[in-house]
Amino acid sequence: MQVGLATWTQPEGMHQPFVSFLHCEQDITWSAQKVHGITTADLQDAPSLLSLWPTLRDQLSRGPIVAHGHGTEKRFLRAFPGHRFGPWIDTLQLARAAWPSQKSHSLGALCTALGLSQFAQHAPSRTWHDALYDALASLALLEHLISQFDLSDTPVEVLLKPDTSTWYRSRHS
Repeated sequence: MQVGLATWTQPEGMHQPFVSFLHCEQDITWSAQKVHGITTADLQDAPSLLSLWPTLRDQLSRGPIVAHGHGTEKRFLRAFPGHRFGPWIDTLQLARAAWPSQKSHSLGALCTALGLSQFAQHAPSRTWHDALYDALASLALLEHLISQFDLSDTPVEVLLKPDTSTWYRSRHS
């Protein structure tokens, strides 16, 4: 397993990137190795989630948490009941609301279609499905959406539950 985090603010942009493998007692499956590029050897001497918890807690407690398809991250954090992180901004749902006719709403497809690549400078030699790379891409997508739709002075609550009804109707017609 791997964890990747970064912070984004309007004045500073992306900063404080953090990435680490996480120790795991299980062998990494072939399919997971193929998608994420992580091997069992990568995790052998990696820190435990519990040992990284103070660092993760500090960074996650600073404000909204952004993820593309936030279900995986929410399940991951359930290992720490009572963490009370959030609110959650799901860039997948925002993208479906903002660009309902987009052919694919996968993180990679959206970043390519929108010409978002500047985030990669914060994760040299990393690529898609790397935890840090995907975290940075999610932040870049949010930053683009805020800029394109002039949402910089909009309350964060507007970003929490986007109206995806147009996207859902287009999928079922």
